[in-house]
Amino acid sequence: MTWFRGFFLALAGAGLALLGACSPAEGGQQPVLPQDSLTQPPHERQPVVLTEAALQTRDELLSYAQAGSLTRLSRKASEYEDFISNFGGTPHREFWDLMRRTGVDPNLRLRTLFDMPVGMRQIDGEIWYVWPDLAARDAHDLIPEKLTFQERRRLRELIGDDGIEKIRKGEGYPGMRTAIAGNGRWVYYVLGQDGED
Repeated sequence: MTWFRGFFLALAGAGLALLGACSPAEGGQQPVLPQDSLTQPPHERQPVVLTEAALQTRDELLSYAQAGSLTRLSRKASEYEDFISNFGGTPHREFWDLMRRTGVDPNLRLRTLFDMPVGMRQIDGEIWYVWPDLAARDAHDLIPEKLTFQERRRLRELIGDDGIEKIRKGEGYPGMRTAIAGNGRWVYYVLGQDGED
């Protein structure tokens, strides 16, 4: 498991830049990012409300994950040319099979993500809904000193001390995360470090 985590994290730096470069799909419903969504203190932020298209995609993915179907998840991922499941170019189904064989169940992890709070991020004029919410923030906003006590505790539970050290060095959120665009496009599902040894 250690070799896999090391390999994955080595690719993560390059992949984070790729995530930001994904081009938005044409058409679809485009929500407006609330002005206070990232700048206000957590207790003053408005709750994130998914568009109908994003909600439908989330529910569809959740149904596949609850059924334990990597086949349907990989088919859904393959509908989107720019979808990212890994940074090595491995086909989605093959990569997720490898993850399952190494003890990381992609279906279970996706269900876990969708149980977490959702955040919003604007990328090239397109709104992305990101699970968990902390993964929607820039690295400089994830430094523990800038977080509330509860957020610091959640961050440590999600990515551990090693992940926090990476953030202190300016790297983006290194843990597992997924995103759905406002028009319903599944953007990525990345199984990064999750705080477990």
